[in-house]
Amino acid sequence: MRTQVGIIGAGPAGLLLSHLLHLRGIDSVVLEARSQNDIESTIRAGVLEQGTMDLLNEAGLGARMQAEGALHHGFELAFEGQRRRIALTELTGHAITVYAQHEVIKDLVAARIAADGALKFDVSNVSLHDFDASADAKPRIKYRHEDRDEELECDFIIGCDGSQGVARGSIPAALRQDYQKVYPFGWFGILVEAPPSSDELIYARHDRGFALISTRSPGVQRMYFQCDPKDTADAWSDDRIWAELHARVDTADGWQITEGKIFQKNIVGMRSFVSTPMQCGKLFLAGDAAHIVPPTGAKGLNLAVSDVKVLTAALTAFYKEGANDKLASYTETALKRVWRAEHFSWWMTRMLHKLDDTSPFEQRLQVAELEHVTTSRAAATALAENYVGSVAV
Repeated sequence: MRTQVGIIGAGPAGLLLSHLLHLRGIDSVVLEARSQNDIESTIRAGVLEQGTMDLLNEAGLGARMQAEGALHHGFELAFEGQRRRIALTELTGHAITVYAQHEVIKDLVAARIAADGALKFDVSNVSLHDFDASADAKPRIKYRHEDRDEELECDFIIGCDGSQGVARGSIPAALRQDYQKVYPFGWFGILVEAPPSSDELIYARHDRGFALISTRSPGVQRMYFQCDPKDTADAWSDDRIWAELHARVDTADGWQITEGKIFQKNIVGMRSFVSTPMQCGKLFLAGDAAHIVPPTGAKGLNLAVSDVKVLTAALTAFYKEGANDKLASYTETALKRVWRAEHFSWWMTRMLHKLDDTSPFEQRLQVAELEHVTTSRAAATALAENYVGSVAV
């Protein structure tokens, strides 16, 4: 089997890249280790920047996002028993949409199927071959599908298979530089059957630890609180969870979060990670295959979309104009946005979480910084620009 672009991974990056290439007359095949049901049902966060929203709309993929997503023009920072609003639209002219990642994936899968796109699920034993930079190299992807060993020949391989996939590991370790910070805390996440506690997201800094109040739909809410990453979900009863969230988020004026039936609990680790270069010969990495951010800055999905936008332009220039310059500079172009988002996510994480390695003095500096970003228009604008993704890089 042959195609122009072989894509490993049917997450947001792989599916969106495949669809954008299709709209430009470029063929691709997407290979995914999981089933279609698995990728469409794995519930993950989804805060979409203005640029992500715009790209989905331009590609004809935004109808359900606009109908079912929650458009937010700001969010709140809670600390010292009070809540203060960051007015995103007022400060930047842009907004965000809260629309879960698995819903984005459903829209992308539906679009690829409607366009007769080549999607193969439940693929195993994937290996990458002959993607070196020589002009006559013919990259190949070997894999097993429906009890048959198969091979896909292509011009380029795009690894969108996440942090545990085969793509990044196929680049020789001697050619890679990996940067990582593992945080000594995690997030305990719950899904709750309840009406929204707030019209907008709430990021809370408390001496007991961080908390986040988010939403999934009018009847389902997503909440998180900082925890020991070695903890277990079974160790937390519903009553203990609610007591912890109330302690961290309820405010001095009597406002409280809204409780409901908890129907999912999980703990996620926190780390920052960047692997460079994001390309090796005719193999390119996008999304979590190349970089991870802590979710505090709401950047993960949006960084994947940013990578895809750069790759789409580069591949289009190659196929329509015979130009290689954008492909050659992919890593340099993509990493400008990646490192900006890494810094913002690290900064938000440091400002809002309980840090065991800091002194009481440094903990009071966190409060001072929150006071600054919620009272200085310049500081609030800088935060808002980074959050909605309008910072030029």
